[in-house]
Amino acid sequence: MTKLLKTVAIFTLIGTSVLFAKPNIIILATGGTIAGSGTSSTKSAYSAGAVTVDKLLAAVPSINDMANIKGEQISNIGSQEMNNEVWLKLAKRANELLKRDDVDGVVITHGTDTMESTAYFLDLTVKSKKPIVFVGAMRSGSSMSADGPMNIYNAVSVAINKESYEKGVVVVMNDEIHSAREVTKVNTSSVNAFASPNTGKIGTVYYGDVHYYMSSVKKHTYQSEFDIEKINFLPRVEIIYGHANGNDIFVKAAVAADAKGIIYAGMGNGNPYPTTQDALAQAVREGVVVARTSRVGSGRTNLHGEVDDEKLGFIVTDDLNAQKARILLMLGLTRINSKQQLQEMFFNY
Repeated sequence: MTKLLKTVAIFTLIGTSVLFAKPNIIILATGGTIAGSGTSSTKSAYSAGAVTVDKLLAAVPSINDMANIKGEQISNIGSQEMNNEVWLKLAKRANELLKRDDVDGVVITHGTDTMESTAYFLDLTVKSKKPIVFVGAMRSGSSMSADGPMNIYNAVSVAINKESYEKGVVVVMNDEIHSAREVTKVNTSSVNAFASPNTGKIGTVYYGDVHYYMSSVKKHTYQSEFDIEKINFLPRVEIIYGHANGNDIFVKAAVAADAKGIIYAGMGNGNPYPTTQDALAQAVREGVVVARTSRVGSGRTNLHGEVDDEKLGFIVTDDLNAQKARILLMLGLTRINSKQQLQEMFFNY
């Protein structure tokens, strides 16, 4: 009887320890303002990517109370320096980590200038149902009221929350949770710098208390046809910004540079100046995929408004902004040649 009681006690202890085991979260650091440092707490000047991931996490010791935390340095750059090579490296590493049974989620610290782009790239290429959370800061760690530490705390809180599963990649900033597809930077300096103009935030996180209100119905992560394990190169796709009294200069330059695609951010419903439209139509005849979006901050770009897309050979980007549309078209061109299929892709992702 004594031996039986000891055995039961041992299994009870094991079961309890498993039940209350802390989740394992990997922090992948890429640099940015969140890893920035300046010489004055009341001046805006600072150097991005000056702080290593270990020092960054040491500033938020309370995250160790809710998860087993490990950090890795992927890069340490200002996010205006972000490029295809870092995207591929980051996505492949996140995908590799999330396949492991001993990893419950990934948090990625990133500069805010291009965070929405990197987040959307991973949203399309990483094959996992586990939480993938991007986080940044608008003030460097040396600022008097740095927002980075609380943002990191909230990001880890989102990453360990079971409701974050199957949500795709999310961005956590200023107590808000946004879908990677929908979010964009809307202010150059305010801590309330991110919004999702077409749909709104999908949730909130207040001092670690996570609440979700909606989910994206667009394809992402584990539903995506794009697999980062099979992608080692991204074709050239350029963005051209429309304006009054336009011209054909940048379209011709993109074609001459062997661009495989052009995202045209046009006026209103993605409308081009006549000279620009003629140049875009010529680019299509030369084999370049032209996708129309709008320079307006929200709303869909619709087929067959003032532009005869069928006649000119253009496609539209639904409600994706130019920087997101560029990423989706780059990925689409790695596996799709049909213009009709590319159009369907923009409606599905």
